[in-house]
Amino acid sequence: MPQTAFMQAVTPEPPAPKKTTFWSQLRASLAMFSNPKSAAGLIILGVFVLVAIFAPLLAPYDPEAQNLKETLQPPSLTHLLGTTHIGQDVFSQLVYGTRGVLVVGFLATIMATVVAIVVGVTAGYLRGWKSESLSALSNVFLVIPGLPLMIIVASQFQDPPLPLIAAVLGLTGWAWGARVLRAQTMSLRNRDFIQAARANGEPLHRVILVEMLPNLLAIIASSFVGTMTAAVLGLTTLAFIGVIPVSNLNWGTILFWAQQNNAFPDYWWWYVPAGLCIALLGVSLALINFGIDEYVNPRLRSAGERARAMKRKGMNVNAAVTQVRTTTTAASAAATPESTA
Repeated sequence: MPQTAFMQAVTPEPPAPKKTTFWSQLRASLAMFSNPKSAAGLIILGVFVLVAIFAPLLAPYDPEAQNLKETLQPPSLTHLLGTTHIGQDVFSQLVYGTRGVLVVGFLATIMATVVAIVVGVTAGYLRGWKSESLSALSNVFLVIPGLPLMIIVASQFQDPPLPLIAAVLGLTGWAWGARVLRAQTMSLRNRDFIQAARANGEPLHRVILVEMLPNLLAIIASSFVGTMTAAVLGLTTLAFIGVIPVSNLNWGTILFWAQQNNAFPDYWWWYVPAGLCIALLGVSLALINFGIDEYVNPRLRSAGERARAMKRKGMNVNAAVTQVRTTTTAASAAATPESTA
């Protein structure tokens, strides 16, 4: 047998490369949420979601039920977070208010994110006057003030529904994400893998969905988190100043009634829990955002991995240099008598 034929018979054929699909790239991109910061933020956010879903089971009382015999009662076993000026249970209002906050927050964020993806990716992929027109549209919506617009819209309705409030918040919150996505898409459209997909005759929808969007997923997730933070703060602010009717129960309306009935500072159980919930939800979204930033930024990712490795070895991250110098000095001092002897 000739040597060439023998080598061909012995050498195994290389495995066929796996075909890249949208779902495979999506699974790889979701690795950003394995970061400890993102995981902690998702756990906190998941707790709020569960509270909103199972609010009727968790709330011991009807949030609107009044009991004039138990007004302004401090926290007790009967009322875990006390009562209001008309005997309403604060804990029940807080639980049901979580549902209003998350419904508006998620609706507004989903609307804003979808518009940002469509406008931003389209403006980044296209060229010429079409791209510039979509960029100018983003700039116009970027400077539209959300609070005055919400006041004008709310004044036209006696009881504006939550989807309408979410639509206004989403309408004024998509422009910044679209600008970021446009800039990133413009940098991706000239990459080798995009040019190769075009040369292979891939249809436009597959180039965008399979090749581009998975590479933009981290930026989309970061924009989603930032938009939801702004939507939640916008909703609670509008409720606190009385723009949103008090019938739409959320954490902002709890603070509104506490402020209207002079609960500050004596009746702390009326306003502190709602403020803590707003802060805790903001912390969870910030942790998710920090985790995404650490995943996207190679410097932050390597620094975080190095810090976690040092902690597993029992080393103090902030005093790492001092520890190494101290150990070296001690080793030199122990070796000096032996060398002298």
